[in-house]
Amino acid sequence: MFLAVFLILFLSLVLYLLFVPIALFIDTTTNQYFVEIQGLVKVSLESHKEEILRIKLKVFFFTFYFNPLKSKHFKKEKVTIKIKPKKKRKSANISNFFKLLRSFKVKQFWLNIDTGNYVLNAQLYPLVAFLNYYKEGCLNINFQDKNELVLEVENRPIRIIKSFINI
Repeated sequence: MFLAVFLILFLSLVLYLLFVPIALFIDTTTNQYFVEIQGLVKVSLESHKEEILRIKLKVFFFTFYFNPLKSKHFKKEKVTIKIKPKKKRKSANISNFFKLLRSFKVKQFWLNIDTGNYVLNAQLYPLVAFLNYYKEGCLNINFQDKNELVLEVENRPIRIIKSFINI
């Protein structure tokens, strides 16, 4: 009985980890940048007065802060280097990369750009209007020195696995 309950819990945990959404969110208007495995982990970049930048890691109910720009002093130890024969690396196929890229779903995309050059902005304006006609109006050209991006991308581990084993 105990073994059956344990197996059911283990299988439900594995299924949850396969189907849980992994989200990347970038919003330059509100300065929100994070990667989240929903319900488990959230890693976000935050601005800070003293350290300029810090990483906030939220695991379940616990919150940790890290400083990536703060130098850490480690004692250097003497390391003996063993020479190993080099193994041949498999080259990454471009087709595998594109299969992996296609497994991502763009949930939200909005781009508002200004190149700083009025002539180039005017030349890009018809192109952006053409792209908005086919892609639901997510691009903007402005002449007000505003550059903004809102991007939300989602994937699931099962889709990543499927892209590699071609199910």
